[in-house]
Parts: sequence; C-alpha cells; structure tokens
Amino acid sequence: MEKMSRVTTALGSNSITGRTMFCHLDAPANAISVCRDATQVVVAGRNIFKIYAVEEEQFVEKLNLRVGRKPSLNFSCADVMWHQMEENLLATAATNGAVVTWNLGKPSRNKQDQLFTEHKRTVNKVCFHPTEVYMLLSGSQDGFMKCFDLRKKESVNTFSGQSESVRDVQFSMKDYFTFAASFENGNVQLWDIRRPDRYERMFTAHTGPVFCCDWHPDDRGWLATGGRDKMVKVWDMTTNRAKEVYCVQTIASVARVKWRPERKFHLATCSMMVDHNIYVWDIRRPFIPFATFEEHKDVTTGIVWRHQHDPHYLLSGSKDSTLYQHMFKDATRPVDKANPEGLCFGLMGDLAFAVNESLISSDASRKPYPGGDRRYPFFSFKKPNPTEQFAHVSSALSVFETDLDSNRMDWFVKTAQLYLLSGKPFTELCDHNAKVALELKRPQVVILSASSTVAEEQVYTLPPEAFQLRHEIIDNPSAPEHLQQDKADSPHVSGNEAEVTCLTPIESFPLISISQPLYSPHLHGSFFCPIVREMLNHYAEQGDVQMAVSVLIVLGERIRKEIDDLTQVREYSDICSIYI
Repeated sequence: MEKMSRVTTALGSNSITGRTMFCHLDAPANAISVCRDATQVVVAGRNIFKIYAVEEEQFVEKLNLRVGRKPSLNFSCADVMWHQMEENLLATAATNGAVVTWNLGKPSRNKQDQLFTEHKRTVNKVCFHPTEVYMLLSGSQDGFMKCFDLRKKESVNTFSGQSESVRDVQFSMKDYFTFAASFENGNVQLWDIRRPDRYERMFTAHTGPVFCCDWHPDDRGWLATGGRDKMVKVWDMTTNRAKEVYCVQTIASVARVKWRPERKFHLATCSMMVDHNIYVWDIRRPFIPFATFEEHKDVTTGIVWRHQHDPHYLLSGSKDSTLYQHMFKDATRPVDKANPEGLCFGLMGDLAFAVNESLISSDASRKPYPGGDRRYPFFSFKKPNPTEQFAHVSSALSVFETDLDSNRMDWFVKTAQLYLLSGKPFTELCDHNAKVALELKRPQVVILSASSTVAEEQVYTLPPEAFQLRHEIIDNPSAPEHLQQDKADSPHVSGNEAEVTCLTPIESFPLISISQPLYSPHLHGSFFCPIVREMLNHYAEQGDVQMAVSVLIVLGERIRKEIDDLTQVREYSDICSIYI
C-alpha cells in the first residue's frame, strides 16, 4: 500500500461554514462517511460509489470510484467508512461478502487497494480503529466478525458470536482493545480483540434485531443501541452488568444512531422503513424529538455529523437518491408545537389542569388542594422565546372540584344499594339505573339504553339499525333470477348444486353490485376468478410486492394456474431485494 499522508491538524468547529443544501445522486445511497477535515463526503450504495466536496453553497462531485464498463460486485456497498487518521484511506463492506480498502492516493483510475474475501455472506459493517492506523473490523451476515491488519493479506482474528448475523460493530472510544457487536437475535456482545475465543460480556438489549450501536464520544462508558422494537437504549457499560440508563421510544425500526458532538444528551436516529425523517433526541425527554429533519422523500440510510467537534451540521443519504447537509438551526422543533398545558375531565366530575410552575399565579390567598375552594380555574399565557433551548422544567397539577362535597363517597354506597343488575328486561334495567345515577347527581355515568327515559320530559330512543333500510332483510333470501338461471343452465353444475341459493342478494346493497362470484370451485375448475388475479397484478405493479407475495405464499399451489411462473419469480426476487 502506498504511503498515505497523515492529517496533522484538526479543523476547528467554528471554521466550518455552510447552509442546508442537497444534491441529486445517480442512485440510492446505502451509507455515507465524511473525511476528518469535513471537506469531503463519500456516498456508497449498490450502484453508486462517489466522493463529493462539501463547499460553502453546494456539493461538487470529485471522484467516481466505480470504474470499468461492468463493475464487479465489490463495488456494491452496504457500508463505507473514511479513516479518521489517513486522509486517503477508505473501507467498504460489499454485498457479496468482500471487505475492500481504497487508496485515493493511487495515480490510476482504479483506487482499489486490498480485497478480503473471507466472509461468506453480505458484510453489514466496517469500522476502523480510532487510534490504530492499520486495524479494521468487519461484521457480516454470516455471524462472524473479523479483524484485519492492513499490512497483511488475511485477517488476523475471527470472532464468532455463536449467534445470528452481525448488524453492527464499533470500537470503544475508551478501551483500546474493546469493541461492541450487535446481533439480529437482540443481543449485544463486548469483545477483547486479543481474545477471539469468547466474548467478554453479552446482554439482551432489544426484543428483536439490534441494527446499530454507537459509543458516546465523551462519556465513554455509554453505548447507544437501536433496534426493530422501535427503541433507542443507552447502556452504562462501566458496571459489572450492562445497565440501561435511558430509553427513547420512536415510531419505526431504528436503522442508525449517532451521538451529537459537544452535546452529552443528544443523539440522532433514522429509521429502516416507513419513516423518512431524521430525529435528534434529548435522551432525558424520550417521548418527543428535540429536533427533526424532514427533507428526504424516502428512507434515510446514512447519517453522520459533519465534524467530530461541530454539532451544527448533519449529513445524510437516502434511498431517494439525494445527499443532504442539514443545518441544525433550520430543523423543525416538535417540542415548540407541543401543548405546554394539559386538561382533562374526571369520571367523578373533577377538572384536572397541568401547567408549568412558572406560569402559576403567585396569589398568596390561593390554598393548595385539597384544602380550600379550588373551583375557580386560572388562565395564563406565555410568549414563545425562539432563543430558548430545551431544558428540564417542573409542572404543577391543579384539581378543580365541581362541588365542595363531591369528594364524599356516599353516592357510591347508594349506587351499590339501588342499582339493579337482574330480574327485569335489559332495557328496564338500564332505565332504572340511569334514573338512580341522575338522582345521585352523577350525570357522567348515566347509561342511555335503547329506550331509556333519562329525564322527566325527554325520551331517547336508539334506532335498531345504523342506516335506514330500503326494504326488509330476509333471513334466507333466494338468489336473483338471472343468477339462478345461469347456474341451472351450467353444464358443470349438478341438479342438487343448482338448488343452492345465494346468501346475499344484490338488491340488499344499493351501492355495491357483484357481476360475478369471486370464488366458485365449479366454474372452469379454477380457484380464483380473473378479478382476484387482476387485483394481485395491480398491487404488484403499484410497488406493494410484499402483499402480493404474501398472498402467493399463503395460497400455494391453489394459485399456480392463475399466476404464471415468470411473474411469481419476479415478485419473489423483488421482495428478496428489499430485505437483503
């Protein structure tokens, strides 16, 4: 490997400038990584492997690493990482199981440096050691992790998790010899690179696959993990047993997690499917994001903070074939749109009102609940302050009674004594119990029955049907005459079968008509009529291949005659490509 120039100076955070901007890529991105001085970003995917310069106003394409008319599968990348000490060194994880290093200092067009082909399945993750220049770690779908010395032709150590596929590997920022690995069975393992025979520690982090993990850059005993269970968890690894210290609930599977520089309690996440947004969370407030970036139109596949000491710029790549630089001050702040107060009405007639303590009246005559009269609510307003940052605040809960004696439970005893639960028709029981509740001044628990007299001058009657019927429904209606005639004349139907009546006549549904039965085992010996076949083809063409394939799997041989083999193979291939 040619000698690579070492970056000797780090770029200060205050020297990074720019704005929110994006560029269109040639193909969807699977991963991105940024060089140490934050001036360039590499974008990698199945059909893209390019380097862009990050300039003041735009991204500028600098180098296309896919060379040749028919690039090999070594260019099909599931992950990419730019070395943080050697400015010309990159590593990629290939979908064919290869681990490849790239030397940008090579004078030829082909920048490939070394090729390792020891993994048997897709490599999901590659990770350089933070301080050891030539040490590279990989994690694969085959369940193995491998450590490479880039001065040698083969791996120096192989680690078997004795488990399902490895989804992420990350060297510890605190312990030179330690790395963490996350697995599809929900476990996280800690390994010592000097001991490949067994892991140092293992714990179950999530219910379902753990797709990602990230060590905290400052509080180096913290490890963040994200999984299919839609949770991000922060673990304290300094204790004898991993201790969960924070948990964030998201709305979709967590594909990536990255701690925010210079902000101890902030981390960024993106989802594996459904949700296209990028969220920045303050882990101390786990139920609402601190900030949101909503620019991508498809799943976000890669996120990275532009510089290790700059919290203001985030780069992202997506399946929508775009590369973004997000300026933090342009982010949406969901917490600013959340209601700062809460209001609810209790079953016992009380009103509860939660509000920030700083907004509560300082009137000395107000007495704390439950002593004194708190029946008169107060209202307060606070002007939004755009410069105010997230901070912990405490809230006060006030309860306003509808009656000074409403906290007494006499009504409960009388209700138990006077309610009737049996001995009369159901409607009469409802009428009686409703009157009892009204007499006890408990209107919120009055039950309105089908013909309940709940007030002295007003009678409520519920109709027997939700919609007015056009004619009477017959329990055993006969089939329409034209269908009976068609069935009787059919050569495929016996005399007994011709007497079977249709359960639902067309006339019963003025808004829906059925021109032919969806399923008839006697028509042409077919299980499905053309309508069902066309429906499956329609959804497959619309991109909902998962539903179409699910139906194919469930119905098995019963549908083979209706869907040609070529269509079935194509749909199976499409759905497989989604999960690879």
